[in-house]
Amino acid sequence: MTYSLLLAAPQGQQGGGASFQLIMMGAIILVFWLFMIRPQAKKAKEQKKFIDNLQKGDKIVTIAGIHGKIEKVNEDNTLQLEVSPGSYIKIEKSAISQDWTAALNKAAAGATAVK
Repeated sequence: MTYSLLLAAPQGQQGGGASFQLIMMGAIILVFWLFMIRPQAKKAKEQKKFIDNLQKGDKIVTIAGIHGKIEKVNEDNTLQLEVSPGSYIKIEKSAISQDWTAALNKAAAGATAVK
């Protein structure tokens, strides 16, 4: 008997709870989009722009940590990378780390400015 009383809806409550839940769900989706989806899409757009602007002679770092200089940009989304004088490897453009490459070039620019 007490179990049926626990399941009974409280009296005096209006139907406004459903609209509040809908507003809260919309707010959660908005926050999720602002803090998760939007920054990832922006980062992906920057990465694509970075990869599209690679040229011969650029110093890069791959996601595996391999440092080298671009010797040739191929049409099949690959690069010929010179890792030491006379040693070349072929890598995918998507294997280039934008963050590590920026750090490498920033450090190199700082070292030349000090000299």
